[in-house]
Amino acid sequence: MPHCVIEHSANIDGETLVPLVYKGALASNLFDPEGSDIKVRALPYANYQTGKLNLSFIHVTLNILSGRNSEQKSALTQLVLGQLKTLTMTNCSISVEVADIDRASYAKVIV
Repeated sequence: MPHCVIEHSANIDGETLVPLVYKGALASNLFDPEGSDIKVRALPYANYQTGKLNLSFIHVTLNILSGRNSEQKSALTQLVLGQLKTLTMTNCSISVEVADIDRASYAKVIV
């Protein structure tokens, strides 16, 4: 189910990031074992400011249905972060967060 949204500076190749985030989410064992419900997309930003330093950035928001406990969410963020840390990056801020989607109000249809 997760909707994994990668926001990143445009100088980083989003095609490299997508499979890493997917692999980290799959390794969490919180979703379909075959990974068929994991959705990942990357959004590059050409215009941004990261404080006073000119850092590249990667920020991943893992939107998941509510009901997971803090330990599961923490493990998920650490698995995704671990995958991203395999990149040979310098001067780059990498962050990952989990955001709950209210299960009662979530709707989906495939047409």
